[in-house]
Amino acid sequence: MMSKRLLAQTCRILPRPSVRRSSSSTLHSKVEPAMMNQMQSEMPECDHRPGAYEGSSYEQILKTRRDHLTPNLLAHFKKPLVIHAGHMQWLFDHEGRRYLDMFGGIVTVSVGHCHPKVNKALSEQTAKLWHTTNIYMHPKIHEYAERLVAKFPGNLKSVCFVNSGSEANDLAMLMARMHTGHQDILSLRNCYHGMSPYTMGLTAHSTWRFSLPGVNNGLVHVMNPDPYQGIWGGSKCRDSPVQTTRDCQCQEGCQAGDAYYNELEETFKYSLPRGKVAAMFAESIQGVGGTVQFPKGYLKRAAALVRANGGLFVADEVQTGFGRTGEHFWGFQGHDYVPDIVTMAKGIGNGFPLAAVVTTPEIAASLGQALHFNTYGGNPMASAVGIAVLDVIEEEQLQRNSLEVGTYFLKGLAELQQRFEIIGDVRGKGLMIGVELVGNREKRTPLATPHVLDIWEKCKDLGVLFGRGGLHGNVLSLRPPLCLCTGDVEFALETLEAAFKFHMNKSPRSWRNIPRTK
Repeated sequence: MMSKRLLAQTCRILPRPSVRRSSSSTLHSKVEPAMMNQMQSEMPECDHRPGAYEGSSYEQILKTRRDHLTPNLLAHFKKPLVIHAGHMQWLFDHEGRRYLDMFGGIVTVSVGHCHPKVNKALSEQTAKLWHTTNIYMHPKIHEYAERLVAKFPGNLKSVCFVNSGSEANDLAMLMARMHTGHQDILSLRNCYHGMSPYTMGLTAHSTWRFSLPGVNNGLVHVMNPDPYQGIWGGSKCRDSPVQTTRDCQCQEGCQAGDAYYNELEETFKYSLPRGKVAAMFAESIQGVGGTVQFPKGYLKRAAALVRANGGLFVADEVQTGFGRTGEHFWGFQGHDYVPDIVTMAKGIGNGFPLAAVVTTPEIAASLGQALHFNTYGGNPMASAVGIAVLDVIEEEQLQRNSLEVGTYFLKGLAELQQRFEIIGDVRGKGLMIGVELVGNREKRTPLATPHVLDIWEKCKDLGVLFGRGGLHGNVLSLRPPLCLCTGDVEFALETLEAAFKFHMNKSPRSWRNIPRTK
């Protein structure tokens, strides 16, 4: 099968070796060598060679961005990159430099940049039909709806297609309120569910909040059950190959989980109309908030509590869906419950504007109370892409790859944590990974932003692009395309090690090194 051959050519799956050293740098030819006495690793091979860049000059792009694009479009890095081309897990800038993409377009590129099967599906569809809106029937949306809902348990069999995660969560809020007849919706502090006027209030980050009247209307933010930075935590709380370094006295169950659940109950007792809640939203793993995982069992108990008070439970799978967590296709499955509504975006289209809300036919019926329409939702091109993405995930066994390579990655990061005290926490599941950088491991204080940026920039200079998350921006976000391989992981680990050592030499007073444990 072509897609399997492509995956084999793109990656070299290797048993984990000891840390490699190379006598000379074989990174992309135009990257300057590191500014320290260290050996750099070889960048994994890539057979793809993009064509020459023919766009505007770097200076003209900067000028246009400054003069004509709105200021909310912030660019990463001191010298922002101009990305010219992409291939699977690789990105290429306008000067021909190659980078390992560990952020996946903010968790959006699922099966690989410009995957040939997805490209072909889109090309074939554009040659037939681009757009009609759904006032006329076209086959692709019906084919895709059947394929997508088949991935869900229970009676989650009705889907409404939209174009972004914000739209999906916005619609889920509307559906919950219409179906229940109630107004109040809960979400967790540190969550991110979008930036539309409706979802901005649902999102619980001051950094993502405009000062507008009515944003918080009918919305309640509850304590975030964070086993690492929260009030309660321990070394057995998370469903992850790596746990926190906090002490745990639990003999049975999870005391931290119980304490956070009790806080949620207190909110219901004192802050909500009894028995008249519309919904609660939760990410299966918080994404923008810094890859925060919850104590095992918390979401299942929360869902039961919400339903007992007349509400619906909404699983936000915008980042965690489509096999990213590895063990399951949907993140909520790892929490052992079935939600009433599921929202999804990002990886659903591998970068194509596509999102969806999946729910039960009974809840979906609420949309029939008035006219409701989405011009582009489920258009022929988006539907063709969505089908191709599902095909590739299945044919190339990317969910399994996410589990195996992600676990391998997490264990490698845990080894780095033993050597560098700046790594306060390693967490995640599959290829949904966070590395929290701290200034003081005992107090879990966030590493100061200049230090974080210095490490982040050095990784970019060495050929690896990481994201950042968390309220303080001190969590490295690792969300690569699901076609990542162990050779890529080794390169990323060695890049992090080199960046840490570089910064240690540059700022020795602010760093301490822990001897390697056997």
